[in-house]
Amino acid sequence: MIRRIMTATAIVVVAVSTSARAQGHSQAHKKSTPAPPSRSDLAAPAVATASSGGASPLAWVDDATVVDPGGISLAMSMIRWTGGGLSEVNVPIVDVAFGLTRRVQLSASVPHVVGSADPAGAAGGLGTSYFSTKISVRDDPKRGVKVAVSPTLEVLNPGVLEGLAPGVHRVQVGFPASAEIDRGRLRLYGAAGYFTRGAWFTGAGAGMLVNEKVVVSGGFSRAWRRSEVPEIPIGDRDRNEISGSASYAIAPAVRVFGSLGRTIATLEENGAGTTIGGGVSFFFTAPVK
Repeated sequence: MIRRIMTATAIVVVAVSTSARAQGHSQAHKKSTPAPPSRSDLAAPAVATASSGGASPLAWVDDATVVDPGGISLAMSMIRWTGGGLSEVNVPIVDVAFGLTRRVQLSASVPHVVGSADPAGAAGGLGTSYFSTKISVRDDPKRGVKVAVSPTLEVLNPGVLEGLAPGVHRVQVGFPASAEIDRGRLRLYGAAGYFTRGAWFTGAGAGMLVNEKVVVSGGFSRAWRRSEVPEIPIGDRDRNEISGSASYAIAPAVRVFGSLGRTIATLEENGAGTTIGGGVSFFFTAPVK
């Protein structure tokens, strides 16, 4: 069963990647202005997930696991992006999740962007932040299947607004949904969603428990947006990224993690480049009554 699931996931990832590369070849002749993630509405930093303790290798893509009631997951991390002759550092990135009930989790992801003296460089200050409520709509322990929805409030970095249409509000709403298949040492997950500013995303990944201390994961994600000009091809307004991460338990409730991501078939104006990051996560369980 596991082999079939892994094979199916691999086929989907390869197919999407091949399509993205084909789009990239068709637009290779076009010139674009490099833009760091803090100025692109299609780029989002990796976040720490509550279930694995590592960094999610996929921007905006989360699993469907909810933190236990009263439990808290806290992560502090940093990432560095380079691309198109520019660079950007986000430090610290604070990710926190709180288990409200058995099926409801509250979470927030707030990055700080180190500003750049270059007018086209990183837009300093608070980066695009996310505040969400993850609701488990299905949790079947026998089959290892989980499904969740995560209504999200998105607060855009002012640098992102500069590249959007006039009148777009800084605060937007997102509607992500995620699914997960748990097979013990192996977890497969995928997600898709929409933000009211016209951005869509989808992605799939896998995480594996190598041993009692080490977890590795990887996958593919794609984000794209609508355009007011129908003549603009979708390849000019999408971002495709392959990413991976690993985490190591230095204590039962403490893990250190690192992540690496690289865009493919993505224009520089959409945040094309390489992202490397790392951090530490802590888990606090509710006291037993």
